[in-house]
Amino acid sequence: MIVLFWDIDGTLLTTAKAGAFAWDDSVREVTGCDYDLKSVQIAGLTDYQIAVNTFKNLGINPTPDLVERLVHRYEELLPSSLPRRKGRVLDNVREVLEYLRLERQDIRSYLLTGNTRVGARAKLVYYDLVDYFPEGAFCEDVSDRATIAKRAVKLARSKGEVAKESMFVIGDTPHDIKCARAISARTIAVATGGYSVDELSSYKPWHLCARLPSPKTFVQLLDSSKDTQLPIPSEVVPPHSQ
Repeated sequence: MIVLFWDIDGTLLTTAKAGAFAWDDSVREVTGCDYDLKSVQIAGLTDYQIAVNTFKNLGINPTPDLVERLVHRYEELLPSSLPRRKGRVLDNVREVLEYLRLERQDIRSYLLTGNTRVGARAKLVYYDLVDYFPEGAFCEDVSDRATIAKRAVKLARSKGEVAKESMFVIGDTPHDIKCARAISARTIAVATGGYSVDELSSYKPWHLCARLPSPKTFVQLLDSSKDTQLPIPSEVVPPHSQ
């Protein structure tokens, strides 16, 4: 069994920063301060980490109560904010997920995301991807992505034994690469978010793509990990040792 752990923002889809509307409005309601999330680098941070950083940027002590209030209000406002920008499902994502569902029952997909469960569902429902991900691991508090990754592994292994060499984290930031290492998984990094191929390359992911490959190429990549004699697909940058 092969297990895939998917990031959301910058990997599966882009909201074109529509979520920033929900965040800025939430900050204004909770603190009375104006805020511009679009001007802040947040790629790879969890929702709770973004909340803590927001309060610090505003010079406000990020107490647990304030953090919870901000995240909860953001969750409430997010569904109505997503239509305010023209986001999209990223290249080959829907095609790969559909191919896996129809052709490869030996490959299971889970979410591994810094979004909260409610926020993740809002995005996947709006972009019609929710049916591909019945389960996942989400941001629940201020813990880092490695903590989320460990919950993802526990979830996957609750359905049966999964070898570490059969686990892949698919993401677009250095945070995804680091959390993959925390669970001894291989990283398939895609430069479809806030980081370029060159920037991601310096973190030495197991495999690096400018974008998610076509379905057959993607599956060939997964299968090639079992047999080092298989050629590496030409669409993909050659892997580094992890």
